Amino acid sequence: MNIRVKFFFTIIISLAAFAELNAEKLIIRYPQPESLKDVRHIYRIELLKLAMDKTKSAYGEFEIVYTAAEMSQSRALTELENNGVVDVIALPSNLEREKKFLPVRIPIMKGILGYRIFIINKNQKNKFRKIKTFSDLKKLKAGAGHDWADVPILKHNGIPVEKGGKYEGLFYMLAAGRFDYFPRGVNEAGKEIEDRNDKLPDLMIDNTLALYYPFPVYFFLNKNNTETAKRIETGLRYAINDGSFEHLFNKYFKAYLAAADLKNRKIFRLKNPFLPAETPYKNRSLWYNIDR
Repeated sequence: MNIRVKFFFTIIISLAAFAELNAEKLIIRYPQPESLKDVRHIYRIELLKLAMDKTKSAYGEFEIVYTAAEMSQSRALTELENNGVVDVIALPSNLEREKKFLPVRIPIMKGILGYRIFIINKNQKNKFRKIKTFSDLKKLKAGAGHDWADVPILKHNGIPVEKGGKYEGLFYMLAAGRFDYFPRGVNEAGKEIEDRNDKLPDLMIDNTLALYYPFPVYFFLNKNNTETAKRIETGLRYAINDGSFEHLFNKYFKAYLAAADLKNRKIFRLKNPFLPAETPYKNRSLWYNIDR
Protein backbone atom coordinates (compact mmCIF):
# COMPACT_ATOMS: atom_id res chain seq x y z
CA MET A 1 0.00 0.00 0.00
CA ASN A 2 1.54 3.29 -1.08
CA ILE A 3 1.78 6.41 1.03
CA ARG A 4 -1.16 8.13 -0.67
CA VAL A 5 -3.50 5.19 -0.09
CA LYS A 6 -2.39 4.91 3.55
CA PHE A 7 -3.02 8.62 4.02
CA PHE A 8 -6.46 8.31 2.42
CA PHE A 9 -7.48 5.44 4.72
CA THR A 10 -6.13 7.30 7.74
CA ILE A 11 -8.34 10.26 6.88
CA ILE A 12 -11.39 8.01 6.37
CA ILE A 13 -10.85 6.26 9.71
CA SER A 14 -10.33 9.58 11.50
CA LEU A 15 -13.50 11.03 10.02
CA ALA A 16 -15.44 7.92 10.96
CA ALA A 17 -14.18 8.11 14.53
CA PHE A 18 -15.03 11.82 14.69
CA ALA A 19 -18.53 11.17 13.37
CA GLU A 20 -19.04 8.35 15.87
CA LEU A 21 -17.87 10.57 18.74
CA ASN A 22 -20.26 13.35 17.74
CA ALA A 23 -23.10 10.89 17.20
CA GLU A 24 -22.67 9.71 20.80
CA LYS A 25 -22.76 13.22 22.26
CA LEU A 26 -26.14 13.94 23.83
CA ILE A 27 -27.55 17.32 22.82
CA ILE A 28 -29.98 18.81 25.32
CA ARG A 29 -32.08 21.71 24.06
CA TYR A 30 -33.37 24.17 26.65
CA PRO A 31 -35.88 26.95 25.85
CA GLN A 32 -34.44 30.43 25.43
CA PRO A 33 -36.33 32.84 27.74
CA GLU A 34 -38.63 35.38 26.15
CA SER A 35 -37.07 38.31 28.03
CA LEU A 36 -33.37 39.21 28.03
CA LYS A 37 -33.83 40.36 31.63
CA ASP A 38 -35.19 36.98 32.72
CA VAL A 39 -32.11 35.51 34.42
CA ARG A 40 -33.95 32.74 36.27
CA HIS A 41 -32.72 30.15 33.79
CA ILE A 42 -29.01 30.67 34.58
CA TYR A 43 -28.99 28.67 37.83
CA ARG A 44 -31.19 25.99 36.28
CA ILE A 45 -28.84 25.55 33.34
CA GLU A 46 -25.80 25.45 35.61
CA LEU A 47 -27.42 22.84 37.84
CA LEU A 48 -28.42 20.77 34.80
CA LYS A 49 -24.82 20.94 33.59
CA LEU A 50 -23.59 19.88 37.03
CA ALA A 51 -25.89 16.85 37.02
CA MET A 52 -24.79 15.88 33.53
CA ASP A 53 -21.11 16.33 34.40
CA LYS A 54 -21.51 14.01 37.38
CA THR A 55 -22.65 11.22 35.07
CA LYS A 56 -20.29 11.66 32.12
CA SER A 57 -18.24 8.57 32.89
CA ALA A 58 -21.36 6.38 32.86
CA TYR A 59 -23.38 8.06 30.11
CA GLY A 60 -20.94 9.93 27.89
CA GLU A 61 -20.48 13.45 26.55
CA PHE A 62 -23.24 16.02 26.30
CA GLU A 63 -23.92 19.58 25.24
CA ILE A 64 -26.65 21.92 26.51
CA VAL A 65 -27.86 24.46 23.96
CA TYR A 66 -30.60 27.08 23.92
CA THR A 67 -33.34 26.95 21.32
CA ALA A 68 -32.82 29.34 18.42
CA ALA A 69 -36.01 31.26 19.19
CA GLU A 70 -37.20 32.92 22.38
CA MET A 71 -40.12 31.02 23.90
CA SER A 72 -43.04 31.63 26.19
CA GLN A 73 -43.65 28.95 28.79
CA SER A 74 -46.71 27.72 26.88
CA ARG A 75 -44.82 27.29 23.64
CA ALA A 76 -41.89 25.56 25.35
CA LEU A 77 -44.27 23.04 26.92
CA THR A 78 -45.94 22.40 23.56
CA GLU A 79 -42.53 21.74 22.00
CA LEU A 80 -41.64 19.40 24.86
CA GLU A 81 -44.90 17.46 24.59
CA ASN A 82 -44.59 17.07 20.82
CA ASN A 83 -40.91 16.05 20.88
CA GLY A 84 -40.08 19.33 19.15
CA VAL A 85 -37.09 21.58 19.73
CA VAL A 86 -37.15 21.41 23.55
CA ASP A 87 -35.74 18.46 25.52
CA VAL A 88 -35.69 19.72 29.10
CA ILE A 89 -37.39 22.56 30.96
CA ALA A 90 -37.37 23.51 34.65
CA LEU A 91 -40.77 24.57 35.98
CA PRO A 92 -42.90 24.42 39.12
CA SER A 93 -44.82 21.18 39.35
CA ASN A 94 -48.54 20.50 39.37
CA LEU A 95 -50.82 17.54 38.70
CA GLU A 96 -51.37 18.37 35.03
CA ARG A 97 -47.66 18.74 34.27
CA GLU A 98 -46.77 15.51 36.04
CA LYS A 99 -49.38 13.63 34.01
CA LYS A 100 -48.34 15.13 30.71
CA PHE A 101 -44.55 15.14 31.15
CA LEU A 102 -41.83 13.16 32.89
CA PRO A 103 -40.71 14.89 36.11
CA VAL A 104 -37.37 14.40 37.83
CA ARG A 105 -38.74 14.63 41.37
CA ILE A 106 -35.91 16.48 43.04
CA PRO A 107 -36.87 20.08 43.96
CA ILE A 108 -34.03 21.94 42.28
CA MET A 109 -34.84 25.18 44.14
CA LYS A 110 -35.29 23.35 47.47
CA GLY A 111 -38.81 24.78 47.62
CA ILE A 112 -37.79 28.44 48.02
CA LEU A 113 -39.92 29.49 45.07
CA GLY A 114 -42.86 28.82 47.36
CA TYR A 115 -41.77 31.67 49.64
CA ARG A 116 -43.30 34.65 47.82
CA ILE A 117 -42.45 38.23 48.69
CA PHE A 118 -44.20 41.16 47.08
CA ILE A 119 -43.04 43.67 44.51
CA ILE A 120 -45.26 46.74 44.99
CA ASN A 121 -45.49 50.40 44.06
CA LYS A 122 -43.62 52.64 46.48
CA ASN A 123 -46.70 54.77 47.05
CA GLN A 124 -48.54 51.69 48.34
CA LYS A 125 -46.04 50.61 51.02
CA ASN A 126 -48.10 51.96 53.93
CA LYS A 127 -51.11 49.98 52.73
CA PHE A 128 -49.10 46.76 53.01
CA ARG A 129 -47.69 47.65 56.41
CA LYS A 130 -51.25 47.88 57.73
CA ILE A 131 -52.13 44.33 56.66
CA LYS A 132 -52.55 42.14 59.75
CA THR A 133 -54.64 39.20 58.58
CA PHE A 134 -55.02 37.05 55.50
CA SER A 135 -58.49 38.52 55.07
CA ASP A 136 -56.86 41.94 54.74
CA LEU A 137 -54.55 40.64 52.02
CA LYS A 138 -57.40 39.05 50.08
CA LYS A 139 -58.91 42.49 49.54
CA LEU A 140 -55.95 43.25 47.22
CA LYS A 141 -55.23 41.84 43.77
CA ALA A 142 -52.09 39.88 42.87
CA GLY A 143 -50.52 39.71 39.42
CA ALA A 144 -49.22 36.58 37.65
CA GLY A 145 -48.57 35.12 34.21
CA HIS A 146 -51.63 33.61 32.53
CA ASP A 147 -50.07 30.13 32.29
CA TRP A 148 -48.18 30.07 35.60
CA ALA A 149 -48.68 27.15 37.97
CA ASP A 150 -49.23 29.43 40.96
CA VAL A 151 -52.40 31.06 39.55
CA PRO A 152 -54.67 28.14 40.57
CA ILE A 153 -53.01 28.05 44.01
CA LEU A 154 -53.67 31.72 44.65
CA LYS A 155 -57.26 31.46 43.42
CA HIS A 156 -57.90 28.31 45.46
CA ASN A 157 -56.92 30.26 48.57
CA GLY A 158 -59.21 33.16 47.73
CA ILE A 159 -56.64 35.64 46.36
CA PRO A 160 -57.86 37.67 43.35
CA VAL A 161 -55.43 37.45 40.42
CA GLU A 162 -54.89 39.69 37.41
CA LYS A 163 -53.23 37.66 34.67
CA GLY A 164 -50.77 38.98 32.10
CA GLY A 165 -49.61 37.51 28.83
CA LYS A 166 -45.88 38.25 29.05
CA TYR A 167 -43.42 38.10 31.93
CA GLU A 168 -41.88 41.50 31.24
CA GLY A 169 -45.26 43.13 30.79
CA LEU A 170 -46.32 42.19 34.32
CA PHE A 171 -43.90 44.73 35.82
CA TYR A 172 -45.41 47.48 33.69
CA MET A 173 -48.93 46.35 34.59
CA LEU A 174 -48.01 46.66 38.28
CA ALA A 175 -46.48 50.09 37.74
CA ALA A 176 -49.69 51.18 36.00
CA GLY A 177 -51.82 50.00 38.93
CA ARG A 178 -53.50 47.09 37.12
CA PHE A 179 -52.97 45.02 40.28
CA ASP A 180 -51.67 45.71 43.80
CA TYR A 181 -48.71 43.38 44.19
CA PHE A 182 -46.58 40.92 42.26
CA PRO A 183 -45.74 37.85 44.39
CA ARG A 184 -42.23 36.71 43.49
CA GLY A 185 -39.95 33.98 44.77
CA VAL A 186 -37.40 35.11 47.36
CA ASN A 187 -34.75 34.22 44.80
CA GLU A 188 -36.35 36.39 42.10
CA ALA A 189 -37.57 39.71 43.48
CA GLY A 190 -34.26 41.40 44.32
CA LYS A 191 -32.68 40.86 40.91
CA GLU A 192 -35.90 41.78 39.13
CA ILE A 193 -36.09 45.15 40.90
CA GLU A 194 -32.38 45.80 40.36
CA ASP A 195 -32.58 45.08 36.62
CA ARG A 196 -35.59 47.36 36.08
CA ASN A 197 -34.77 50.24 38.37
CA ASP A 198 -33.85 52.53 35.48
CA LYS A 199 -37.22 52.22 33.70
CA LEU A 200 -39.46 51.39 36.67
CA PRO A 201 -37.97 53.31 39.61
CA ASP A 202 -41.24 53.40 41.55
CA LEU A 203 -41.29 49.67 42.21
CA MET A 204 -39.96 48.23 45.48
CA ILE A 205 -40.05 45.09 47.60
CA ASP A 206 -42.42 45.10 50.57
CA ASN A 207 -40.49 44.07 53.70
CA THR A 208 -43.34 42.99 55.97
CA LEU A 209 -45.29 40.12 54.36
CA ALA A 210 -44.81 36.85 52.54
CA LEU A 211 -46.80 33.90 51.28
CA TYR A 212 -45.74 30.28 51.49
CA TYR A 213 -47.07 27.24 49.67
CA PRO A 214 -45.36 23.98 48.64
CA PHE A 215 -44.05 24.74 45.15
CA PRO A 216 -41.29 22.40 43.95
CA VAL A 217 -39.47 23.15 40.71
CA TYR A 218 -38.43 20.05 38.75
CA PHE A 219 -36.70 19.32 35.51
CA PHE A 220 -39.39 18.04 33.10
CA LEU A 221 -38.83 15.94 29.99
CA ASN A 222 -40.97 14.27 27.35
CA LYS A 223 -42.64 11.12 28.67
CA ASN A 224 -40.53 8.94 26.37
CA ASN A 225 -37.18 10.45 27.36
CA THR A 226 -36.65 8.09 30.28
CA GLU A 227 -32.91 7.57 29.79
CA THR A 228 -32.05 11.27 30.01
CA ALA A 229 -34.40 11.70 32.97
CA LYS A 230 -32.66 8.84 34.77
CA ARG A 231 -29.29 10.40 34.03
CA ILE A 232 -30.35 13.82 35.37
CA GLU A 233 -31.79 12.29 38.55
CA THR A 234 -28.63 10.23 39.12
CA GLY A 235 -26.44 13.29 38.61
CA LEU A 236 -28.53 15.42 40.97
CA ARG A 237 -28.31 12.78 43.69
CA TYR A 238 -24.53 12.60 43.26
CA ALA A 239 -24.41 16.40 43.59
CA ILE A 240 -26.57 16.35 46.72
CA ASN A 241 -24.41 13.68 48.33
CA ASP A 242 -21.06 15.34 47.60
CA GLY A 243 -22.24 18.85 48.57
CA SER A 244 -21.87 20.45 45.14
CA PHE A 245 -25.65 20.95 44.84
CA GLU A 246 -25.71 22.89 48.12
CA HIS A 247 -22.66 24.90 47.08
CA LEU A 248 -24.31 25.97 43.82
CA PHE A 249 -27.60 26.73 45.59
CA ASN A 250 -25.83 28.99 48.09
CA LYS A 251 -23.83 30.69 45.35
CA TYR A 252 -27.03 31.87 43.70
CA PHE A 253 -29.52 32.24 46.54
CA LYS A 254 -27.89 32.62 49.95
CA ALA A 255 -27.65 36.41 49.69
CA TYR A 256 -31.24 36.76 48.44
CA LEU A 257 -32.56 34.56 51.26
CA ALA A 258 -30.68 36.67 53.81
CA ALA A 259 -32.03 39.89 52.28
CA ALA A 260 -35.60 38.55 52.31
CA ASP A 261 -35.36 38.16 56.11
CA LEU A 262 -38.22 35.66 56.16
CA LYS A 263 -38.05 35.14 59.93
CA ASN A 264 -39.13 38.72 60.50
CA ARG A 265 -42.06 38.72 58.07
CA LYS A 266 -45.68 37.79 58.64
CA ILE A 267 -46.00 34.65 56.51
CA PHE A 268 -49.44 33.53 55.32
CA ARG A 269 -49.33 29.79 54.62
CA LEU A 270 -51.52 28.62 51.75
CA LYS A 271 -52.73 25.18 50.70
CA ASN A 272 -51.55 23.72 47.41
CA PRO A 273 -53.94 20.91 46.40
CA PHE A 274 -52.43 20.66 42.92
CA LEU A 275 -49.43 18.44 43.75
CA PRO A 276 -49.49 14.63 43.44
CA ALA A 277 -48.97 12.16 46.27
CA GLU A 278 -45.48 11.39 44.93
CA THR A 279 -44.18 14.84 45.96
CA PRO A 280 -41.16 14.09 48.22
CA TYR A 281 -42.33 16.02 51.29
CA LYS A 282 -40.89 13.47 53.72
CA ASN A 283 -37.32 13.89 52.53
CA ARG A 284 -36.63 17.12 54.43
CA SER A 285 -33.07 17.28 53.13
CA LEU A 286 -34.49 18.25 49.71
CA TRP A 287 -36.23 21.37 51.09
CA TYR A 288 -34.97 24.67 52.41
CA ASN A 289 -35.37 25.06 56.16
CA ILE A 290 -36.34 28.61 57.11
CA ASP A 291 -35.28 28.01 60.75
CA ARG A 292 -31.72 26.90 60.11
